[in-house]
Amino acid sequence: MVRGIVKGSNGIVFNRFTLLVIACVLSFIAGSAYTKAGRPITLFNATVTETQADTQPLPTGTMNSAVIPMPSMPEEEKKAETNSESSDEWRTIRMRVTGYCPCSKCCGKFADGITANGHKIRPGDTFVAADKRYSFGTEMVIEGYSNGKSVKVLDRGGAIRGNKLDVFFHTHQEALEWGVRYIDVKVRDK
Repeated sequence: MVRGIVKGSNGIVFNRFTLLVIACVLSFIAGSAYTKAGRPITLFNATVTETQADTQPLPTGTMNSAVIPMPSMPEEEKKAETNSESSDEWRTIRMRVTGYCPCSKCCGKFADGITANGHKIRPGDTFVAADKRYSFGTEMVIEGYSNGKSVKVLDRGGAIRGNKLDVFFHTHQEALEWGVRYIDVKVRDK
């Protein structure tokens, strides 16, 4: 009797376990490439509603059941998900906020005075650089920046991922004085 042996096209013999390992590795590589491209991976997508008709006890017997814990979503992301339907509402998100200026130390080869969305920097400008999840024009209120007035997302940055922001200053010294702060930011999508 043959026990799960598969002969490859070049004569290599694989058993089921080897094929399973190869499939897992390829799946991991594809998933990593997919998430690096900024696309989320949905493992399970189901909507469950409960009514009185649905609350019948499950049958007992010889069923083997396993409980798989699902990772919980941080509170900021839950708030962001529930408030994302209405663009007129402000939501508060805890963020890492760093100061930057248009110099080559802060912007590298992109130190040309033009932001990622094509805005030419002018004296007195206040704006932020944010992750791609915040579209250009998204309004934000950052405590201690721009006298509490709302500013818009007009720039991006290579190291800005997730709940991180860079606030713009005209001089490197001002950016250094701001430094890095962890503060609550009010966000209103456009």
